[in-house]
Amino acid sequence: MSNNSPTWLLDHQKSVYSQSGEDGVIEKILETLPTSDKWCVEFGAWDGLHLTNTRNLIENQQYSAVLIEADIEKFKDLERNYNANADVHPMHGFVGFDQKDNLDTFLAKTEIPKDFDFLSIDIDGNDYHVWAAMREYQPKALVIEYNPTIPNECEFVQAADPNVHQGTSLLSLVKLGKSKGYELVCAMQLNAFFVKREYFDYFGIESNEPRLLRQDLSFITYVYVGYDGELFFTGNKRLPWHDMEFNPARLQPLPKSLRQFVDDYSFFQKVQYALVLAFHNPQKLARKLKEKLPFLGRYY
Repeated sequence: MSNNSPTWLLDHQKSVYSQSGEDGVIEKILETLPTSDKWCVEFGAWDGLHLTNTRNLIENQQYSAVLIEADIEKFKDLERNYNANADVHPMHGFVGFDQKDNLDTFLAKTEIPKDFDFLSIDIDGNDYHVWAAMREYQPKALVIEYNPTIPNECEFVQAADPNVHQGTSLLSLVKLGKSKGYELVCAMQLNAFFVKREYFDYFGIESNEPRLLRQDLSFITYVYVGYDGELFFTGNKRLPWHDMEFNPARLQPLPKSLRQFVDDYSFFQKVQYALVLAFHNPQKLARKLKEKLPFLGRYY
């Protein structure tokens, strides 16, 4: 297959049960793969119906599935929704990144092949660490959520802590994928799709750098600095999951009276700047004082 656009998979977006068109992209990826065993896995599966990335495969593509949910009430709904389908295996539990609770441990209790077709990872935080902890099972393709507020050039991985919900940058997931033998083939607004490296050429993508595959940058807030020390904000300027705009005026590290080129400061501005510096970074102020007044070194 040869395609001119590295983002050609985005042309196949459609939602049957998925949140933002993932169903169509998943179908096309699986159709492009040269082999199939008709198995998929999703955890954080809720009731198996709500904004799911696997329901369409189960219902319309006759896939067998392992669906894992930690919340007991949602798990009861999950069992109820699939109690008539012997090819769907609901499991109750929290998928983590230790030997006792990683995804390998869960899947070892099932008959799923080690290189099953498709995995969906969406747990609003520790997605990176859960994928990193997988060793035995290597799906042919997977989708994983990334934090869309982080620019393509930035690396960020939240702490490996179930109580932290910050997410991971797309670039960090790409680097993790490469270390595990996977290549990025599609980046949607919230989700990144990877395939095993041995299948990458089937997708006809000449370069899969994040800056080429990720087209939707609408969640990103950009910050830049004027020569006078004022911060400027463009882009989203919102906390998207809290539905809150932030006020750039409240995020300025310098008071308005000091927002001018530092070489033009008056004596009184220099004193004011020293006080601001002491408040924000007392160590830096002490260092500057020692440079200007070496005899103070004995006191710092």
